[in-house]
Amino acid sequence: MPTITAKPNKSAKERPAEPARRRQRLAPEERAGQILDVAARLIVEEGLTELSMERLGREAGISKALIYNYFPNRTDLLRALLEREMEVLRERQMAQTRAASDFRDLVFRTTRTYVAQVKERGALLQRLWAEPAVARAVADQNLHKREEALRYMVRQVVKVYGLPKDVATSAVDMGMAMTEAAAQHLPSSHNDVDFATHICVSLLIGGLEALALEYAKPAPVPEPKPKPAPGATARKVMARSRATT
Repeated sequence: MPTITAKPNKSAKERPAEPARRRQRLAPEERAGQILDVAARLIVEEGLTELSMERLGREAGISKALIYNYFPNRTDLLRALLEREMEVLRERQMAQTRAASDFRDLVFRTTRTYVAQVKERGALLQRLWAEPAVARAVADQNLHKREEALRYMVRQVVKVYGLPKDVATSAVDMGMAMTEAAAQHLPSSHNDVDFATHICVSLLIGGLEALALEYAKPAPVPEPKPKPAPGATARKVMARSRATT
């Protein structure tokens, strides 16, 4: 039988050197965005426990020291990521608010935007909110933005349905919770975004219409203008005629 001789392994010096990964130069804002993009992908794919600055640096093709220049610690990194996700949602909802043709269209557009965002980014948001230090860091800001949105919607409900402010406030507050429930229900159901939005909006608008029947203040009846005394109109015409002659 012929003898098979294994080829000797090349030494490290003989092996061709792997091309070094060239770091792309980015503006500071772009670099921070790139780091957050990579962090978001790793969190969705592997969870928070596997996320470290070392791993993030390898995946982003940059040094760990450079990441620390932008985010001093892991909590700051996760906080910035959650704040960015929340800001994207707010900007999308504001754009839909400006495009709405009437109140029902406003409710449909903003509800669909929220449900779609949770479906698209829900896994990331859920994991970020589950981090106590991160949740505490953005809690006040999130509450402030929610109260702003609530006040805006209350003004619209009072204007459209004539509800007392306290009734409108309770209705809008519960309606926002219903929208959250619709978004959270979506992954465990066979519904798509449009169907879930349709169900939620129908419940919201139907509830407001029912409340209007019960609580809406009737529009004030304008007082009738007093009729001129008999002959008053004729006397005014004669007076104007004498004044011009």
